[in-house]
Amino acid sequence: MAFDNSFQVLGMAQRAAAQAVRLVQGVGGRLGSVADQVVRASVSVPLNLAEGAGRSGKDRMQHYRVAYGSACEASAGVALLQALGAVDASGAGAVLGLLDQVQAITWRLTHPR
Repeated sequence: MAFDNSFQVLGMAQRAAAQAVRLVQGVGGRLGSVADQVVRASVSVPLNLAEGAGRSGKDRMQHYRVAYGSACEASAGVALLQALGAVDASGAGAVLGLLDQVQAITWRLTHPR
């Protein structure tokens, strides 16, 4: 898949990362490390998708697999922070919805038929 405007999952991943970063900005204290991990994982998703789009073969697939794993990790972190009441539930739901879509598309990228 060439890196161009039709690579819609990249834009979706960028929106998810931006929303996730904003969502966890105020989380500190004992949960600050979880918030930091959400930032790292969510930012990793669009970066790996973009890098993978510029590669070919197995190298491309590896970047897409890392993006998928990072999206799963970011989702787990957001869900945990939501369950602990550390982030706004509606904001968390929006981020989780975007990440779910990114995971679905990225799964298909790594498991072609």
